[in-house]
Amino acid sequence: MTTRGHCFCKKTSWEFTGEVTWGCYCHCDDCRRNCSAPLVAWLGVPSKNFRWTGATPRSLESSKGVYRHFCDTCGTPMAFEAEHYKGGMHLYAATLEHPETFKPEFHVNYKSKLPWLQMTDDLPKYDTTLLHAPQDLSEYDT
Repeated sequence: MTTRGHCFCKKTSWEFTGEVTWGCYCHCDDCRRNCSAPLVAWLGVPSKNFRWTGATPRSLESSKGVYRHFCDTCGTPMAFEAEHYKGGMHLYAATLEHPETFKPEFHVNYKSKLPWLQMTDDLPKYDTTLLHAPQDLSEYDT
């Protein structure tokens, strides 16, 4: 199975094969400010199954070892990579070719949720960022 996504102007695009490793909502200030949004929806995939198609995105090292990729033409945030998440590509769910198929599994940085944002789902809510791919979430408090 191949899943595809693209930016607003469709110049920068991506695709991956296989399944999504995880999907979540992030409430941290960095994600909110990068997207000018009250929260950001993410999906994780193994880097080995991912490739850029179309134009190569521009990248910004937003902090040491953290890279944010975005379209050089329209500015759409596209992906996130970090040295502390080796082997993983984090993609913005809103860039999916079919974003309606996104299935979030949990929230991260929930303690940073904006007070005026009402979340009524019953997904697990973690107060911190997960430091590795969340195959086993038992070590995190909800």
